[in-house]
Amino acid sequence: MTLTLLAGPAEEPVSLAEARAHLKLDATEEDALLTALLTAARATLEAETRRAFVAQNWRLTLDEWPVGPIAIPLAPVAEVTSVKVAALSGAMLPLDPGFYETETGEHPRIAVKSGQAWPMPATRLAGIEIGFTAGYGAVADVPMPLRQAMLMLAAHWFEHREPVGDGANLPRTVSALVKPFRRMRL
Repeated sequence: MTLTLLAGPAEEPVSLAEARAHLKLDATEEDALLTALLTAARATLEAETRRAFVAQNWRLTLDEWPVGPIAIPLAPVAEVTSVKVAALSGAMLPLDPGFYETETGEHPRIAVKSGQAWPMPATRLAGIEIGFTAGYGAVADVPMPLRQAMLMLAAHWFEHREPVGDGANLPRTVSALVKPFRRMRL
């Protein structure tokens, strides 16, 4: 199972102006660094929570169909845009959406409809592709604790430019903010 980002968010959940205000910065010399830190903070917290914050397009690639529904390992999912299977020609052929059912939101899944069977891909490796849009939607839809955690993490990195701690843990306040949003692995 491989997740591939196809199109990232159109904008970051925390703006440069918000970050500059939080850090009480008037000068603009560090704007490039602060912008990079905001992007890194979002990516770090998305990985930590297994969530997409702002709408993004993704592809899940599988070698074979699992038994039972396919759990999408990222949330929230707004829409499953395609399910494709490798053909003998090597092309990825889309399946009719009437052939399968989707559950979006916090626990996204896909299952073949009752009485149907998934078609076998013509290749053993990466023969199944599922396209989907994940994220809360627009910046205004991202929960405030996640936005605050992102702002605090970027500010922490801005103020502590050398490695701090063991590098394995988030600052406690950031960790506390994202804890309710972590998706557990089973």
